[in-house]
Amino acid sequence: MSEQSEQEKRIDELYDLVDGIETAMFVTQREDGQLVSRPMATQKRNPVADLWFVTDVESNKIDELDQNPNINLSYFSTKSKEWVSVSGTATISTDRAAIRALYEPDWKMYFGALDDVRNGGPDDPRLALILVNADSVIYLKQDKSTPAVLFELLKGRITGDRPDLGTVKSVTL
Repeated sequence: MSEQSEQEKRIDELYDLVDGIETAMFVTQREDGQLVSRPMATQKRNPVADLWFVTDVESNKIDELDQNPNINLSYFSTKSKEWVSVSGTATISTDRAAIRALYEPDWKMYFGALDDVRNGGPDDPRLALILVNADSVIYLKQDKSTPAVLFELLKGRITGDRPDLGTVKSVTL
């Protein structure tokens, strides 16, 4: 398999994993150097960015990203034990046309209605997009069935041996 098609396969695996894990821990760095994590829902796959999220322009993460756009996203599935770690850079967009085009009705529940303008709808001025361009990705893609994973975990607990949960792979973009 060529290097290009192997990388495409791994990127497809990444999206398969991310699609199966609803929430990412989105990590930024505060001005004082401390790291901050918060759960965020990855939005559906779209060519607008490698991964993207919706946020409130008044949130602390906007200030943190203005200071330092380097981020980490971590995903973990308790069911399959698969995980993904994405390192990259984030860009904030308040482009109303893009927000309207990508808008999902369930965003309303995260923003709530404060008044006629700030109502959680596609024209709410609080809405912004965080576009993440991935630089590198490390992940574990499970190639075993759930019962086989559970067997490996049980076997490891009994024997003290490390369970074989799959192969860690990486992609540099």
